[in-house]
Amino acid sequence: METNHIESSPTHAPLFMPNREDALHANRLDDYDILDNAPDNAFDDLARLAAHLCSAPLALICFFHGAEQWVKAGWASESLKGKLKALPRRAYLYNHRLHEHGGLLPLHSVAPAPPLISLKLRPLAAMPLYAPDGLALGSILVLDKKTRALPQTQGEALMLLAAQTMEVLELRRTLLSLSQANAQLGQQNMTDSLTGIPNRRAYDQRLATETSRAQRTGEALCLLLLDIDHFKSYNDEFGHPAGDTALQEVARLLFSTLRPYDFLARYGGEEFAIILPSTNLTDALLVAERLRGLVAKTTFPHRKLSISIGVSRMDQDSGARAMVLAADNGLYRAKAAGRNKVVVGKLRHGEVSGSARA
Repeated sequence: METNHIESSPTHAPLFMPNREDALHANRLDDYDILDNAPDNAFDDLARLAAHLCSAPLALICFFHGAEQWVKAGWASESLKGKLKALPRRAYLYNHRLHEHGGLLPLHSVAPAPPLISLKLRPLAAMPLYAPDGLALGSILVLDKKTRALPQTQGEALMLLAAQTMEVLELRRTLLSLSQANAQLGQQNMTDSLTGIPNRRAYDQRLATETSRAQRTGEALCLLLLDIDHFKSYNDEFGHPAGDTALQEVARLLFSTLRPYDFLARYGGEEFAIILPSTNLTDALLVAERLRGLVAKTTFPHRKLSISIGVSRMDQDSGARAMVLAADNGLYRAKAAGRNKVVVGKLRHGEVSGSARA
């Protein structure tokens, strides 16, 4: 039989300290999100194929972690399954600097490391798993009970399997990148780009969640709708950049005074909405007055600003829409009464009540 004649020096003790390459491994494996996560059947199947290709009783898929190998997946014959489960997830199995030779590594001349001695197995061969830029991230490690050389045909098959393993890894990285991009896009779709606080879409979702919870638990729920007074004239006089700065400052002031579980959103234009879970009407009025006073005493770049606020509470027999309409009516009355005021809103005669939903 033809064999691969690459030889390696017999050793099973770490002869090196962590270096720059170890840091590269750690950073690259983070890109694949491959360590410290749930078992993956795809890698288990690849390990099983490696064992069958090489007529070996045990095969592992490992990734480098410093001087050690992190066992991601493995397959063992029926007689060795118990011993495979006892193998540490992270262990020193062989000197991974041997990969500096490149290509298939025949390890039959390498003394087995302590974890393998306990299994009564010897490393037969290791096929490096190379990232697209050539960095060896790990290996497919094949083990046997006896010392033997791996035929070249099996080595070539193992090389093809290593390429397939890297395709699975690259697909995993692509899917992870897409997932992160989608999550970021979703966050952007729920955030107001100017003020950095949640937008109307986020508000609609949160309102539905909080009203459902309040109806289920019987806890109080209040809503504040507020508007920056005379904001159009502020924009007209000082320009839209100044208006944008004012909106950002008002959002910052409002956010700075709320509890972690309160919810502030830009409702539209110069309007903001604040959902106050587990808050009765008396406490909601106190919050509203505090916010009104804070904005009124703040010095803005061009002139003073004030806000008008409508306050409402959710009746257990009413839905979100009734609460929103009441708060909106309160805001209208606050502005009609001269602005810079807080008013409790009520539903007008004939407006949607009870069964309606926002």
